[in-house]
Amino acid sequence: MKILVTLKRIPNPDEPLKFTVGGLDYSSHKWVPNAFDEYAVEAALRLAEKVGAPDRLAEVIVLSICPQGQRQHLIQFLGMGADRAIVVDADEDALDTGTVAKAIAAVYKREGCDLLIAGKLSQDNEGNQIAQRVAGILGAPQACFAATVEWDRGQRALIVSREVDDGVEVKRIPLPAVVSVDLRIVLPTSVQNGATPANHAYKEGARLASLRGITLAKKKPFQVLSLGDLGLGGPANERAVAVKAPPARKAGQIVGSVDDLFDKLTKEAKVL
Repeated sequence: MKILVTLKRIPNPDEPLKFTVGGLDYSSHKWVPNAFDEYAVEAALRLAEKVGAPDRLAEVIVLSICPQGQRQHLIQFLGMGADRAIVVDADEDALDTGTVAKAIAAVYKREGCDLLIAGKLSQDNEGNQIAQRVAGILGAPQACFAATVEWDRGQRALIVSREVDDGVEVKRIPLPAVVSVDLRIVLPTSVQNGATPANHAYKEGARLASLRGITLAKKKPFQVLSLGDLGLGGPANERAVAVKAPPARKAGQIVGSVDDLFDKLTKEAKVL
């Protein structure tokens, strides 16, 4: 099986945003991997590997759309254990979500993949569109916000659960398919592949790339494609109209008693 995992680099969310007349200034920001994409890679590796055995059940390919010279984030994921990487050389800020989804779908078909795993959203824009759009383009079954995944290899299907308002929803989807993952996918027993013992408990969270893994990562296959290679191009259909800083908050008030607080909440703020 081939598993394709999408990755995005984002400005460090722990750093304060800098607003300019034209929008946001990222010139001094450190770029980091999107956290939900880290969870997606971890889920893919848990599906692919057999704990205690050298061979694997699947090949894990990581894909990022970014300028060719800004691909350091991919080294981290190759160091975690992904087999190879693909970069679509493009300025992601110049692309709309439709073009990004088409590019991912084109790579998926070009590689003959069986499964796409994506983070449920990107931390920088909270978009939550890409996985659903790719599934629509491919005409593939999808399961979004996955908290657990079980691979039924005999039936070539995935059993996926996710939390909903009144409990847990469980879906069975045939492969090939598209899955987006939530943060609970990296709990110790959230991913089952039928080869690693079901009671094996992984360390919670996404694994770290070891120094040896990073050294080996630099020798792993790394392919660079253009939008033209994928048959894509042309102007974007979406664009940012404006980006503005939120209005400054008003100064808080100090109240003398609970009665004063209740009075202000009910009569001034009118939130009670």
